[in-house]
Amino acid sequence: MKTDSIFYRIFLDYPRSFFDLIGEVSAQEDNYKFSSIEVKQLSFRLDGLFLPTQENSNQPLYLVEVQFQPDEDLYYRLFSEFFLFLKYYKPPYPWQMVVIYHSRKIEREQSIHFRNLLNLEEVSIIYLDELGEEAKNSLGIGMINLVVESEEKSVPQAKKLIEKAQNQLRDEGIKRQLIDLIESIIVYKFPQKSREEIEAMFELADLKKTKVYQEALGEGEQKGEVKLVLMLLNTRFQDLSPALTEQIQGLSTEQLENLAKALLNFGSEGDLRQWLEQHG
Repeated sequence: MKTDSIFYRIFLDYPRSFFDLIGEVSAQEDNYKFSSIEVKQLSFRLDGLFLPTQENSNQPLYLVEVQFQPDEDLYYRLFSEFFLFLKYYKPPYPWQMVVIYHSRKIEREQSIHFRNLLNLEEVSIIYLDELGEEAKNSLGIGMINLVVESEEKSVPQAKKLIEKAQNQLRDEGIKRQLIDLIESIIVYKFPQKSREEIEAMFELADLKKTKVYQEALGEGEQKGEVKLVLMLLNTRFQDLSPALTEQIQGLSTEQLENLAKALLNFGSEGDLRQWLEQHG
């Protein structure tokens, strides 16, 4: 699973984590929808957008970019595509751009061209390894940090987050969804581990009973991949037809991985149908 896909799933399932990360404690995440928008005229897509749900709103839209590998062209692509998005869609909101790095050493500033832009108050750069202890006490930020945590520390950290979710969250549906998400991050962080090894690491009898464990390991391993691919496709193309959904559910794990890579280049649902005809 690509790291940015994990982050986008976190933001989709638990948007409070993003607003904790940028320090907007009072922000109403219920007033936002996390989505992906395609600029069809120019065949590119912005994959991480928090858009206000009310048109006449002073709340900003947020473009979110997760970057965990050095990329010399990142800011060239990010600023050019975002400003073209503003040109074509003219959204009725102010804007904020948030770039999330694992560490400062990954960033390639290209300061000769982007120094002034990066200093704008509308642009925020976040380095996860430089967050203070107070920020890390947040349930949402703790989950984000779990993605980049070392294998040695990730399991005890996941246990703490599960305990925190059980103690802090009142809504049972959100609580279960969040615990499943924490467990899924752990499962995908250890793809080489067997069922028995993960059970031993967690020392949690309940883990093997959870939905995500059954989906992501053993006989149901590909079901977790199906869930992720369908989530990304539905974000991109809205509601997929039942026929397409059924066809995707029948793909092998290898085919699903190939589809996850290919869908980044799809411009329409027709591209998806063509890919399935050729590879399904």
